[in-house]
Amino acid sequence: MPSTFLETLCGELTALRPRMDAASLAIHARPELKFAEFHAQQVLTGWLVESGFTVTSGAGGLDTAFVALHHGPDPGPCVAVLAEYDALPGVGHGCGHNLIAAGAAAAAIAVVRALPAHPGTVAVIGTPGEEMGGAGKVRLAEAGVFDGVDAAVMFHPGDRWLTGRPGLAAAHLRVAFTGVSAHASVSPWQGRSALAAAQLFLNALDVMRQFVPPTARLHGIVSDGGQAPNVVPARAAVDLYVRDRTAVSAKALVERVRAAAAGAALATQTEVEVSETGPLYAERRNNAVLAELFGDAVRTLGADIGPYAPDSPAGSSDIGNLSQLMPVIHPYVQIADAGTPAHSDAMREAAATPLAHDRTQVASTGLAEVVVRLLTEPGVLTAARAEFEGVSV
Repeated sequence: MPSTFLETLCGELTALRPRMDAASLAIHARPELKFAEFHAQQVLTGWLVESGFTVTSGAGGLDTAFVALHHGPDPGPCVAVLAEYDALPGVGHGCGHNLIAAGAAAAAIAVVRALPAHPGTVAVIGTPGEEMGGAGKVRLAEAGVFDGVDAAVMFHPGDRWLTGRPGLAAAHLRVAFTGVSAHASVSPWQGRSALAAAQLFLNALDVMRQFVPPTARLHGIVSDGGQAPNVVPARAAVDLYVRDRTAVSAKALVERVRAAAAGAALATQTEVEVSETGPLYAERRNNAVLAELFGDAVRTLGADIGPYAPDSPAGSSDIGNLSQLMPVIHPYVQIADAGTPAHSDAMREAAATPLAHDRTQVASTGLAEVVVRLLTEPGVLTAARAEFEGVSV
């Protein structure tokens, strides 16, 4: 059952709606790639400072990260609302991070306005670089930014309402081949083509796909294919993601990818180096105790939200790493027609519509409800921790 604060939180989110929309649209209009999100950081931190939060920018050594804190007068848990605000190359906010960011700030501000004398601490943690293997949350956790945080909540835009779904583990790799340059017409036999090695490697991956588990995903791009058509390329590179249900199985698949790269280099008389372009993203653990509270709240507000969908197609996120450290929720909020793909032009356009902001208001209210319950009802955090630790209560 929703708390007695839900109606008050609804009122606060309604009052905050114009500022939330303005923040979202400002971020949407100026998409910034991983670790370059200075405009988004300024939009969010300015609003949070005005709302009584103490803000530290550059948290954890990341220039575009931030931590905003609002301390209550009495001891209690620290609950973090997470903001993502990086965009994608080519499609801008095709993942709707503008909504995540503005909705996170609005949810936290609504909590402190509805409950100014709340126990414990309400935090908004700005986590840059989620896309493209940036692993902002991983880097912040390693820097101690999440030390003392008891639970973290966020939502993600999508094409349906879900209290949660899996997130695949993902390794982020660069496979770089080095050959010998030569004139491609006069004396190609004197060269050793790094691009030919990259082509052979990609063909090997295509053959491998038949013999990997259905849960695995292998996909990438040629990030360097040479500079001129009449020069045998001495350098070529493939940027690649290797995904599977768990970090253990993803790492095992990485070893097969490394072997395929070595084979392509051997066949073409080139050399190869396989490196990580970012930390491994772990699989996601969804905390059912907190997810059900979110689901109850948004259903009360009219959302037709479905339950956790274990077989739903999944991407990967650094929220998975954080979910290995503490109770976390990552529900999905429908902002576009069912079937609209993420990371697309269509999703980018959807992320700026009035419908998307209507749904973000509902989702932010749901997050605020979960935060209030964690702060004011000790049994909620106890149950969430017990589930996280695998303890029966």
